[in-house]
Amino acid sequence: RDSYDVARMQHAGHITLAVNSARAISHEIYREDMLQAEQRDLLVAAMARKRAEFGVAGIEVFSAKMETLTKALDLDVPSSALDLPIGQLVLQVINGKHEVNAVQEAETGRLVRAAAPIAASGRSGEIGGVVVVEAYVPESLLAKMEGIGHQYDEYKQTKAMKNPIKAGVYLFVAIITVLILFGATWFGFYVARSITVPIHRLAEATEAIAQGDLSVRIEAKATDEIGTLIDSFNRMTSDLQGSKSEIEEANISLRHSNLELDRRRAYIETVVETIAAGLLSIDKNGLITNFNPSGERILGLAADQFRDRPANEVFKEFRLDLFQTVYDRMLADQRDTLALEGPMEIDGRFLTIGLHGSRMKDEANKDLGIVLVFEDLTELIKAQKVAAWQEVARRVAHEIKNPLTPIQLSAQRLRKKYFEKSPDFETIFDEATNLIVNEVTSLKHMVDEFSKFARLPTPQMAHQSLHDVINEVTALYRGAHKDVNLIVELDEDLPSLNFDREQLKRVMVNLLDNAIQAMHHKGRVWLTTKYDTKRRRAVVSVADEGVGIAPEDQEKLFVPYFTRKKTGTGLGLAIVRRIITDHEGQIQASQNQPKGTVFTFELPV
Repeated sequence: RDSYDVARMQHAGHITLAVNSARAISHEIYREDMLQAEQRDLLVAAMARKRAEFGVAGIEVFSAKMETLTKALDLDVPSSALDLPIGQLVLQVINGKHEVNAVQEAETGRLVRAAAPIAASGRSGEIGGVVVVEAYVPESLLAKMEGIGHQYDEYKQTKAMKNPIKAGVYLFVAIITVLILFGATWFGFYVARSITVPIHRLAEATEAIAQGDLSVRIEAKATDEIGTLIDSFNRMTSDLQGSKSEIEEANISLRHSNLELDRRRAYIETVVETIAAGLLSIDKNGLITNFNPSGERILGLAADQFRDRPANEVFKEFRLDLFQTVYDRMLADQRDTLALEGPMEIDGRFLTIGLHGSRMKDEANKDLGIVLVFEDLTELIKAQKVAAWQEVARRVAHEIKNPLTPIQLSAQRLRKKYFEKSPDFETIFDEATNLIVNEVTSLKHMVDEFSKFARLPTPQMAHQSLHDVINEVTALYRGAHKDVNLIVELDEDLPSLNFDREQLKRVMVNLLDNAIQAMHHKGRVWLTTKYDTKRRRAVVSVADEGVGIAPEDQEKLFVPYFTRKKTGTGLGLAIVRRIITDHEGQIQASQNQPKGTVFTFELPV
């Protein structure tokens, strides 16, 4: 009913809007005297403004003679509705001198028109014109209003049948309720019996499982939730039985693994305890965790003085400077390995210790700490020095003997010619003395080279670019050897190194000289650098395409006074090796392909 009232009010609202709007516009036209011809533009503008202001479909103004003065129409309203006849409505207002409204039906909707008289200016009681306001109700809204009316009528009819229908429904519900009660009672007994039997079996099986019997199963053909529960119970017991078997097998395997680990641990401990080298391990927190008996013997210190103490504290207390250096450098440079050799004084004993540090990592590459392996090289170094000096003495004696023979022969020849009063004595004297002077000069040069080798200065280390040294040296060779193609390939990722600039220049000059001489000053020489990021090493190679190295000479290359050159002293490569060793590096020679030699040395970064 409320919807019906709303629809009626909507219709009445359109009529009220049209009537009130017509009345207000009539008063404004009269007040502003807009019916005069000179006020026509004002009238047109005012009507357009009022149409928009009141939200109506159209406003039409007529003179007392029913002439149309102006129209303000909504272009969105179909013209078929606005073109409905209006003359009769205007005539009623003129004749009756009062407001009139009318409702007209169109194909697209309903048009509500309200006409109000406009008083004539200066003539009391006469009509100067008529204003008609049009409100449009679209067909869609009319359909809804009619639908609401039909529904309201149907509602009134249905309301009259309310009580008979209610009584019938109550009776039907009562009958259904009784049937449901009887059915529910019977079904309850049936369901209870179908539930209690499987539940009883389930309780018995659960008790059996609690006593350890995992082979128990429940036989049931139910397909409802109880059947699902029984199936789940059977799967659970099967899984438990399988898991129990797997756990038992895993325990057996674990016991075997533990036994194997114990055997391997015992074996490793035996190796650590019995190896001749000393071993000291430091965990990632800097605490010493292991110090073997060989380490105690070499250093003359007890393991209890080391274990479970900070490494830095122990190294400082016992003045283990070499250990401290290796440990600090491995931590600072994040090195995986580092080897150093140096002297140490422990309780008045002077030792030469060879120390090798390695970083310990697990399978996930996580840092576990550092292990230091060291040996007492004192006696070995002494033996090596004795052997080296014996070899040097032998070679020096050999090199000195070579020029002494021509000197002796020249002196004997001079003596003989002198006593014979030989007529060509002056010529022979000049030749012999020149030969003696040349051989003495050669001896002096050899002694000077040996002195340089023996008194090689301590490196003056500084952080600098190795590439700057290489570029400086290669610039000299590019201009001096026109027939030599010097190919330089430098690794831009190579960082600065700690080295003695002059000594490294001497190394590069010696290697390049050897390469050029091996090719008889004509051919290609390759000089390359590479940064080994994993080992943190700078790798420098000098390769030529010369005559190469004989296999039997491979191990003698760096021995003092070994040379295959007619004019060489045999100290050049020995000095190179000495410099590289002083820089904690290594150098080696190998065959170049397809011909020639490659000298490669490495320096720590």
